[in-house]
Amino acid sequence: MNPAQLQALTADFQALQDRIVDGIEAVEAQHGGATFVEDAWERPGGGGGRTRVLTAGKVWERGGVNFSQVEGEASPALKAQMNTEADRFWAAGVSLVLHPNNPHVPIVHMNVRHFALSDGTSWFGGGIDMTPHYVHPEEATQFHHVLKAACDAHPCADYARFKDWADDYFFVPHRGETRGVGGIFFDHLGREGATEAQWQAHKDFVFEVGNAFLPAYLPIVHENVAKAFTSQEREWQLHRRGRYVEFNLVWDRGTRFGLVSNGRTESILMSLPPEVKWTYDYDAGPKEQETLGWLKKGIDWAGTPSQS
Repeated sequence: MNPAQLQALTADFQALQDRIVDGIEAVEAQHGGATFVEDAWERPGGGGGRTRVLTAGKVWERGGVNFSQVEGEASPALKAQMNTEADRFWAAGVSLVLHPNNPHVPIVHMNVRHFALSDGTSWFGGGIDMTPHYVHPEEATQFHHVLKAACDAHPCADYARFKDWADDYFFVPHRGETRGVGGIFFDHLGREGATEAQWQAHKDFVFEVGNAFLPAYLPIVHENVAKAFTSQEREWQLHRRGRYVEFNLVWDRGTRFGLVSNGRTESILMSLPPEVKWTYDYDAGPKEQETLGWLKKGIDWAGTPSQS
C-alpha cells in the first residue's frame, strides 16, 4: 500500500472513533452523565493515537474508545506473533470496551483494524462481541441479527464462519466457557493477496462492522439502563468482570500485540474494569447458573437459540 492510502485509512478510523464517541456521549447526556476525556499520545519509534476514556458515568462505570496508528521496526516477539519475517510494520484501528454500572446492561467490545508489512503483505481484521452479566436470549438474538445483516451486505463476509470464529476466539479455555454471547470475529482478510477492488471490498466491510456497533448495542442499553438491581446482582457483575479480565490478560491477541509492539500500556489496558472481584469457589445462585448455561459455543443466536 502506498502512503496516501494509509493516510486516508488513518483518517477513516479517526472518523469512526468520533462517531462512536458521539453516540455514547449522547446516551450519557440523556442521563446527566459524563463525557470522554482524550489523551493524545505518541509512540517511541513511530505513530501514536487518541485514547478517549469515560470514567464514572451514569450509564458506564468505565469506557474506552481508542484510535491508534503505530509503525516501526518489527521486534522478534512481534514477528513471532504475526508469523512474518518482515522488518517493519504499520497498524491502525479502533478498539473499544464499555463496562456499565447496571448489571442488566452488557459489557461490549469492538475492534476493527488494518495491518501492513514491509514485505508488501497487508490485511484487515476485527471483531465485536457482547458479554451480558445475565444472558437474555432475545437480546443476544437482536445483537446477532444486526451483525448478520452487516455481513450479509458484503460478499466478502460470511456471518456463519465469522460467528463460529468468534465462538472459538472469545473463549476462556481455563474456565471452559465463552466470554459472553459472542458476535463475529475475522482476521487476515486479504493477507493472501488482494486486488485493489478486493482490498476496497474488505475495507467497506470492516467499516460496516464499525458502523453497526451503535445500532447493535444501544437498543439493549436503553432497554435495561433504568432497571433496578440488587446487591447480589452487583456482586455477580463484579465476578463476571473477573472472567473478562482473565480473558483479556491471558488469551487476547490484541492485548498481546499492543504490549509486544511497545504500545502505550495505559491505552492497551483501558479495557479493564475499575472494580472487579474473585472469590474462591464462588457460589452462584439459580439465576446466575442459568446464565452460565448459555456460555458455550455453537448456540444459534441468529436463529432459534437453545441451551441443549
